[in-house]
Amino acid sequence: MKIATVTFEPCVQRQEDTAWKFARASIPEVRGWTIRIVSDDGVTGIGYGHALAAVTGHAAGVGAALEFLKPRLIGRDTADLAALVAELDTTVVYNPSAKAGLEMALYDLIARSLDTSVGSLIGGRHRASIPCSRLIPLKQPEEMAAKCAALALEGYRTLKLKLSGEPDLDRDRIAACRAALGPAVKLTLDPNQSYSAKGFLKAWGAFEAHDIALVEQPVPAHDTRGLALLTAELPVAVEADECANSLADVTRLAHARAADVINLKIPKLGGVGATLAAIAVCEAHGIGCRFGASFGPSLLQAFTAHLVARIAKLEHACELAEHLHLLDDPFTPLPVIAGTLTVPISPGTGVTLQVAA
Repeated sequence: MKIATVTFEPCVQRQEDTAWKFARASIPEVRGWTIRIVSDDGVTGIGYGHALAAVTGHAAGVGAALEFLKPRLIGRDTADLAALVAELDTTVVYNPSAKAGLEMALYDLIARSLDTSVGSLIGGRHRASIPCSRLIPLKQPEEMAAKCAALALEGYRTLKLKLSGEPDLDRDRIAACRAALGPAVKLTLDPNQSYSAKGFLKAWGAFEAHDIALVEQPVPAHDTRGLALLTAELPVAVEADECANSLADVTRLAHARAADVINLKIPKLGGVGATLAAIAVCEAHGIGCRFGASFGPSLLQAFTAHLVARIAKLEHACELAEHLHLLDDPFTPLPVIAGTLTVPISPGTGVTLQVAA
């Protein structure tokens, strides 16, 4: 089966909450690219080129990388997937989300041609459903508490609070959210690099009274020693996120035991193969892994679900429900019921492009 055409078009999604923000940026809308790869026998595979400037890349840059890589794909045999992906990786420096989007489309194409799911294509699964956590954006304490209460009523049993690096205000945010939830819902914290290691240790005394399950990347991405210090000192799981931007990063963090958990994301790691390898590295080193939020349409979450299902021991809820607060999704729905996402079993990723009425 050979590749006949490669096309891509902008995918722009508005946020329900246009004031959605975290410590490093505001996100009023989410931009990306819908990628279609069609084979010579008419099968279509679909991928998504993530383009959130504060995380993976600017939309125009991702689009330019896709345009540059496109000629490398035309006429190639999908049976040579491994060699083709390796060639894409060496042809363009960086731009992991462009490479990931193309690789996703290729996997979707091959799976659909075989009338099987992406999950079956990559080796099957350990679980049929995935517990989901939801993110609480930065706002005043009472607003964050109200959002927590609403999501708990929807059935979510884990919520992640964004923090700003302001210890007193962050303390009040955590306290208000815990008061609104009671003890039944797990709380995790994500300062998004807004603390120093010693600054977070100092603040922790006011935070820990509210039963925190996990702390994600409190220190700057470059401060591996600070992250390792918190991993050694805190009585809860410490997770690496912004410092885990490649398979090499994941390997280095796992070998140094600089974190208890590593947050994996397909667009950030550069594709399916690299992400499967990252899972294997974590498991070989006895490090936990989970998948954090990659804002984008249902297609991206469905694809991620197949990879989450490959994790042998999933100790923390994943963030595969963030598509639910984005508008203008061009793909078929991917429901999350009572805080749980069912791994799709339909051919390919399990979702398709919506048919215009």
